[in-house]
Amino acid sequence: MVVVDLAQPSDAPAFAGGEARRSADGSERPLVLHDSDGDPAAPATDQPPEPEPSSAIELDCLRGLLAPAVLQSAERRAQQLGIGADQVLIRWSVIDEATYLDRLAHHLGITCQDFAGLERCDIALSDEQMRFAATAGVLPLWQDGELVSAVAPRRVGARTLCETLQRDPSLGDRFRLATESALQELLERSSPGLARHACAGLAHLDASLSAAPAAGEPRWRSAAKRAAGAALLILALLLMADIAWGIVPALLFLVFIGLRLLATAQPLPAPPASRRWPDAELPIYTAIAALYREASSVAALVEAIEALDYPREKLDIILVVEPDDLPTRAAIARMRRGPQLRVLVAPADAPQTKPKALNYALPFVRGSMVTVFDAEDRPAPDQLRAALEAFVAGGPQIGCVQASLQVDNTTHSWLSRLFLAEYAGQFEAVLPGLSRLGLPLPLGGSSNHFPTTVLRAVGGWDAHNVTEDADLGFRLARFGYRSISFPSRTCEEAPIGFAAWWGQRTRWMKGWMQTWWVHMRRPVEFWRDAGWRGLLTLNLYVGGGVVSALMHPLLLLHLVLAGWTLARSGASFGSEPSGWFYGLTIAAGYLGSAIVAAIGLRRIGRLREAVWLLAMPLYWIGLSLAAWRALAELVVKPDHWQKTEHGIAARASWSAGPKPVRPTDTASDRPQPRRASASG
Repeated sequence: MVVVDLAQPSDAPAFAGGEARRSADGSERPLVLHDSDGDPAAPATDQPPEPEPSSAIELDCLRGLLAPAVLQSAERRAQQLGIGADQVLIRWSVIDEATYLDRLAHHLGITCQDFAGLERCDIALSDEQMRFAATAGVLPLWQDGELVSAVAPRRVGARTLCETLQRDPSLGDRFRLATESALQELLERSSPGLARHACAGLAHLDASLSAAPAAGEPRWRSAAKRAAGAALLILALLLMADIAWGIVPALLFLVFIGLRLLATAQPLPAPPASRRWPDAELPIYTAIAALYREASSVAALVEAIEALDYPREKLDIILVVEPDDLPTRAAIARMRRGPQLRVLVAPADAPQTKPKALNYALPFVRGSMVTVFDAEDRPAPDQLRAALEAFVAGGPQIGCVQASLQVDNTTHSWLSRLFLAEYAGQFEAVLPGLSRLGLPLPLGGSSNHFPTTVLRAVGGWDAHNVTEDADLGFRLARFGYRSISFPSRTCEEAPIGFAAWWGQRTRWMKGWMQTWWVHMRRPVEFWRDAGWRGLLTLNLYVGGGVVSALMHPLLLLHLVLAGWTLARSGASFGSEPSGWFYGLTIAAGYLGSAIVAAIGLRRIGRLREAVWLLAMPLYWIGLSLAAWRALAELVVKPDHWQKTEHGIAARASWSAGPKPVRPTDTASDRPQPRRASASG
């Protein structure tokens, strides 16, 4: 089999060089395409420019179909971006991929592969290897006893293929051309290996890193183990609450708050030097969103992603939907979808969780960088560029950078206002402080950015952990990578009603329990992998957060009982040490949480909301109810995903800003290029 590298040599950003091309006299001139009639979209000059010799041989098949000026401008744009000129035309919908590949196949004397009549035995890959075909865009096939390669060209793949066959035309019999959509459809319908890898890929990599039940273990036995563990935890909590005035749980309670205060007290780093990286040095960036019952939110999400300040030709968007979610699939079908947007249908295999959907998308990721967004997200337009700056500033050991999440509700309940304050404290104060201390981050579920190679190397997401984000932060640390926060914000919607808030918080608490258990069931191994910083953060922050929520009602009960005893005996409050001890512990917890939240609110300019922090005791009671419910769910339905409904609250007005200017356009004159279709 002939192996030809049909991708760019390297998609990693070099972050060097100027952005604008320079003319012979050294002055900068903008890079623009021309319209379909050949009139330049840039200011006219007295003399027409001399035609430049073409190096984009991938466009030879289109000469005579599209105007020469369009082809020349596509070539210049491709040189600016470091991609094939065919990708420029396809991404800007000047020509569709199927039409281009038909023309290219005819020009090269090869055929386009029709997968309709293909049988499974014709594919020269095992089920477990099929994901590599999705990653590479190349599928080896058996045809007439010969091994051929069906290729969906990416980046400069079409140019590389043209150059290869130009050097040796006899290799043409070894290649077939296929569209990305046709290859994706084939892989989805004929590869159960993709589904298995999405559900259990991490467990196959290392079972000790996953919350999945042991392979082959009966469900009842797994449930019995979880029930025994929960019973032991409850017994330990009750014993700790009864020994020595509850000093042990009180200390855990205070240490958790103390760690958050210590992180909050860290000075913020100086903002990085602002520099706009040239488009040619930017990598292809993939944004994934796993959607379930999001018919009302998906259009706004896609609009927000497409409005990011990033070259359209280098932006790759994947939406993953569930097979039973017909309304969301219908909403996507009604949208005007550009070539940069792809839709995958997650397998119906259990568990039905967001991380399983993300895992299913991971083999299809084209970019060397990948980020995750939720359905209600509105990321800052500069977020992708800011994330790349954070990776460069942090060094090669950085495996993830986390943007700040900020609530932008305009309709509120007391719960959503406290949620806003809690988010502000977590993402504006605590996570930046943990970054400064060099501690692992329990990541947020959205707006975290990864090098694709790193994400694949650590096993992707754990499909059986319902806070896959927090778990991934510690797994990155075990593989020797650091996670840091960076100054960019994504706006999100906070739940208003108690039922929605309680369900979401139950899932978070259950996931933190899973995360702690997965990494601490082999504590020596975890210490060896993640070091003392990982051990400290996992136990004091994740474990401490869970224990604090579980112990809070027990401490309140001790306080009430102490007060009742004093009231009946008529003794003074000072004569009962346990009373003031419990009271001070709880008050310190409330006050510490309020300080962290207030600092976060100040950093986002919402300090006026701090008055709602007076309701922090009620909020803590809600957290405790969620924690105890999570402990019960951990036994009976550990994989159950509490779906948070979006689109309930009114939100701050938001505009995607001006639409990206087509390379064929100027700001004032935007002629439409002649579009090539299959019939043309």
